[in-house]
Amino acid sequence: MYQLTNAIAPMKRASLGLLTASLLLSAACTSTNPETEQASAARAEAAVSRPPGSSEVLGAYDPGTPETMNPTTADALRGFSDAEFLLTVASSNEMEVQLGTLAAQQGSTDAVKQFGQMMVDQHTAAGQELSAVNAQLDVKPSVAIMPMHQQLIDRLKDKAGRAFDERYLDVMETAHKLDIVMFEAKEKKAENAAVQAFAAKMLPTLRTHLAEANALEKQVD
Repeated sequence: MYQLTNAIAPMKRASLGLLTASLLLSAACTSTNPETEQASAARAEAAVSRPPGSSEVLGAYDPGTPETMNPTTADALRGFSDAEFLLTVASSNEMEVQLGTLAAQQGSTDAVKQFGQMMVDQHTAAGQELSAVNAQLDVKPSVAIMPMHQQLIDRLKDKAGRAFDERYLDVMETAHKLDIVMFEAKEKKAENAAVQAFAAKMLPTLRTHLAEANALEKQVD
């Protein structure tokens, strides 16, 4: 059994530090806002010292496909323990439901609204299955969304119309790319058979969501 006393379990600081620093560098390379080397270095150092879930982990950037993702980023995501994986998935799943609800209400096209409702329905069902696995392992996720997922939700603030559709689909692509790497790792090897089975069952759905988000984004661009 996992004994988790904090709302969000501590993750591997070294791996998450590398992940955060790597994503900061990726974001800096594509940013339109100039930043001095000193400021960039200070920001990266601060991110590494902060606990997991800091907002930069899922920054405003494209991590690449699961196959071409930066090795440091991918290694960190694959290095989660079963408990860390389950806690992260719970937060990500809740984010998907919240954003899907928003898209179903605010999407500017029927296609985006339908996609958003599908995210609500399928991630709600996934959340129920996740709860069963958590119960087996005595993992108790926080009711709060991790800061890194909250940042993705915040990216939809003040967006409307076509701009909302484009940003929502961008977020869906980023979130699913990173989720797929975690789930693929647990499908291959997990500490608990229930976690491995859950990952294997959910992977096809996540891949379908990513493919549909990609296709839909091409329609709204």
